[in-house]
Amino acid sequence: MPTTRSERRRTTRSPSRAAALLAAYALLGWLLPACSLLEDDAPAEGTAAATAAMAPADVVAGLQRALRRRAEAVRTGDRNAFASGLARRAPRVRAEQLTYFDNLAQLPIAKLGYSFDRRNIVRRGDAYWVVVELTMQLAGYDAAPVVSHDRFLFRPAPRDDRRMLLRSTTDPAWEAEHDVRPQPWDLGPVEVRGGYGVLGVFDRGSLPAAAGVIASVEDGIADVSAAVPWPWRRTVVVYALSSTAFLDSIEDLPGGDPERLDGVAFPVPAGPDGGTAATRFALNPRMLDRPGPERDRLVRHELVHVALGERDDHAPVWLSEGVAEYVSVRPVAPADRVVAQAALERAVDGVDGLPTRGSFTDPGEEPVVSYGLSWWVCEYVAGSFGEPALWSLLDELATEGADETDVLRRLLGLTPEQLADRAARLMVATFVPEVAASSGPSGASGPSGSGAR
Repeated sequence: MPTTRSERRRTTRSPSRAAALLAAYALLGWLLPACSLLEDDAPAEGTAAATAAMAPADVVAGLQRALRRRAEAVRTGDRNAFASGLARRAPRVRAEQLTYFDNLAQLPIAKLGYSFDRRNIVRRGDAYWVVVELTMQLAGYDAAPVVSHDRFLFRPAPRDDRRMLLRSTTDPAWEAEHDVRPQPWDLGPVEVRGGYGVLGVFDRGSLPAAAGVIASVEDGIADVSAAVPWPWRRTVVVYALSSTAFLDSIEDLPGGDPERLDGVAFPVPAGPDGGTAATRFALNPRMLDRPGPERDRLVRHELVHVALGERDDHAPVWLSEGVAEYVSVRPVAPADRVVAQAALERAVDGVDGLPTRGSFTDPGEEPVVSYGLSWWVCEYVAGSFGEPALWSLLDELATEGADETDVLRRLLGLTPEQLADRAARLMVATFVPEVAASSGPSGASGPSGSGAR
């Protein structure tokens, strides 16, 4: 969740002893928009440039051969074959593409292929722009191939016009219009390191932290698997880079500022029929050199989003984030569990309902308040009704068309307002019992310390 440095300094500690600061997390739903990839600005017949419908058959065949050879070179690790498909008169593109090849060579690629629609070819002089669909699946990490799109420029080879050479993979205007969002291996050199169930993507600046990050994720997978009652792949791809450039590329970033995020989990889109191929997460560079409880709790939080998969995507944000917080603190000693000061102050003042989606993401909001209250809603449910009730609540509210008020009344006998109020009172009773005592009975049906066991 987004936090400012000042917010982290003003964290309220558990009454019994000092604790680590509350880490920040965010959930992001990141899917490519459903938009046409056809050229809206394709030149009309009779102009100097021709659309795909007029592209000669030999050009189409040449593009198909070029992309087929490119995919085969990546799959077989043949760098020379890959380089032979690049135009020599474009040294910058050539260097970038060879770096891209070196990046992919480190990934456990199970499937990789390129395709295109003939209608998405546009001629520019003696070259051809083509919208390319890339299908790639990481073995052991993606449940299905990940599909993405880009626009490539090909030009016939100088002495063989049947052979197409890649001249460019960059068209900023088209990429902006079609919301192209590259992965770290598309953007520059990466260093890939593996662990048990972990694929870590680092760069030269972050590589010294690789061993610690991988170990933290390995431990987190074990902790989350012990808590989450549903089966999951128990594998994850984590991006741990030395800059926030990738975080900054995320659409609708909570708060709009990557510097306020410690980490973010996001689903990766599968094929044209929709669905999710995997959920991955990225860490802010400042978390890489921060070993110990704070980073470990952040990692567990993000792994809960990974483990819950589509349940996480479909559940109310207050519940998906609250469950992630609830699970992330299980290995932390009760006396070391902390809640943000702003969340506690809001709880003392009283709340009038459960957090909304906008309270987590909108600029000007204080997401730490929503994260804190959501966490303690889950503490209240688990402490008062038993932990199975928490998972049943998540399962039902993640069902398409579920009515939040009806589900809460049926499972807990509470309205959303009553649930939020009791969670806030339990938070106050746990962290500032003297305030709770001075304000009278909490009205909670669970014990006052049930959230800090």
